[in-house]
Amino acid sequence: MTEGPKTPDDGRPLVMGIVNVTPDSFSDGGRYASADAALEHALRLLADGADILDIGGESTRPGAEPVGEGEELDRVLPVIKRIKAARPDCVISIDTMKPGVAAAAIEAGAWMWNDVNALNAPGALDMAARLGCVVCLMHMQGRPGTMQAAPEYDEVVTDVARYLGQRAGAAIASGVAREAIWLDPGIGFGKTVAHNLALIAAMENLCAFGFPILFGASRKRFISAIDETSPDSADRLGGSLAAALHAARAGCAIVRVHDVKETVQALKIQAAIGRGGPPA
Repeated sequence: MTEGPKTPDDGRPLVMGIVNVTPDSFSDGGRYASADAALEHALRLLADGADILDIGGESTRPGAEPVGEGEELDRVLPVIKRIKAARPDCVISIDTMKPGVAAAAIEAGAWMWNDVNALNAPGALDMAARLGCVVCLMHMQGRPGTMQAAPEYDEVVTDVARYLGQRAGAAIASGVAREAIWLDPGIGFGKTVAHNLALIAAMENLCAFGFPILFGASRKRFISAIDETSPDSADRLGGSLAAALHAARAGCAIVRVHDVKETVQALKIQAAIGRGGPPA
């Protein structure tokens, strides 16, 4: 079993750096599509302080088209293997909806299966149980291609919490260990700006749900809806940091981000302010 990340000793949450090996991801699509570019980016994120790297070979941005399993494997496996060869101690998460891709990534040394589809694909629950890896179950209303068309909820926080509880229950019933389950409310996945803000505001309640929470709001579109000066994803650092700091205060276990160095620094300062001094 691949070892997980060490808990930071400075009181901050873990920081997950994003490595998109895709041509069409919303923020950095195409920049790290080659194995060489992805490896260079991954090593830079580790040097900047990332505790985990999240490797993804299929975009899940709004409007994204699915890719075949073979193509996704061709994108992610060489990158995972090269990262592990360069940094055997690196903790890797595989961001995929496909059980076959997850299995190959775990065999190559990944620790977590980060599934935006919450193990809903055929065979996913059984595969997660067989692999025995950590799994992150995310809430998404609809599918990436259509999820932002007209999302609706009776009450978004209650609905998301109920869904995540149901998926966690299904995973446990299939043989996934309770302590191996993480949850992600899915900021930006089938939600309006109001839905996203309600979920972020309620993050402390979600963290009290009994499972570690992964929080991902980095560079997402709701930021530009609030600050119209940031239509480009690269201009959303301030909003991303504000969301990450709030998530940390609420008790989230991992924040998933593009801007690792800046996020780690912000979290360290916030933690030091809370302690009233630097780490012992």
